[in-house]
Amino acid sequence: MLIFLLAAGLTLIFGLMDVLNFAHGGLFAWGAYSGIWIYTSTGSFLIGILGAILTGMILGIITERWIIKPVYGNHVQQILITLGLMLVLSEMLKVVWGPNQISAATPDYLSGSWEVGNVIIIKYRAFIIAVGFAVFLAVQFLLKKTKIGLVVRAGVMNKEMVQSLGINIQRVFMFVFMIGAGMAALGGMLLGPYSGVIHADMGMEFAILAFIVVVIGGMGSFSGSVMAAILVGLSGSFMAYYVPDLALAANMLLMAVVLIFRPQGLFGAKG
Repeated sequence: MLIFLLAAGLTLIFGLMDVLNFAHGGLFAWGAYSGIWIYTSTGSFLIGILGAILTGMILGIITERWIIKPVYGNHVQQILITLGLMLVLSEMLKVVWGPNQISAATPDYLSGSWEVGNVIIIKYRAFIIAVGFAVFLAVQFLLKKTKIGLVVRAGVMNKEMVQSLGINIQRVFMFVFMIGAGMAALGGMLLGPYSGVIHADMGMEFAILAFIVVVIGGMGSFSGSVMAAILVGLSGSFMAYYVPDLALAANMLLMAVVLIFRPQGLFGAKG
């Protein structure tokens, strides 16, 4: 679910805007740092979550308006400028919060576990899963049951047609980028208490996983991103348990297999 929150926003941005945003992981990391800082300062985990989402959305708007907009349609420039932005965002984290890792404690009411028979269910992990599915259902409702969702889905299929109908596609782009950035920041915030610590370079690590999920799930497929995220998470966990030496390569191998037999991704439409 953490991978899904990062990858789903990238799926929307990739599918609608055709933007290769390698800085998406930086928004994930800024969500983690800002959210944990607010949580630690206020003592409220909920306020920390809201602060992380707001931080991600603001950075998303700035990134789309000032960094991405000038390079629409040029993938090479998009890769170069967003990779540069990724490095800048990581270094800015070190400037603001220092180069050392920061501890992130789990809220008291989400600490501990439940025991059901012989199965132990950790409360915080169950909370993350619940939040992930809630976000999935909320975005599905937004995409399929609202007017803005209709415009977004139409834009994925034919941006020129949407614009010819008098709809300001630039505002749609900003909205999608803002939602995607907010989801990434939420994922970063939730990762903190899950892993116990956060660090400035975490963005690049998870950005790679996000792109793997996007490729496996299919370009522009939101449902595909959640299924691919679950597949990637489970395959990595099982491989780490049974064959630790291949844990890092498991997801790359999975992506290679999918590309060989289904180049458009598991849920992507054929070109």
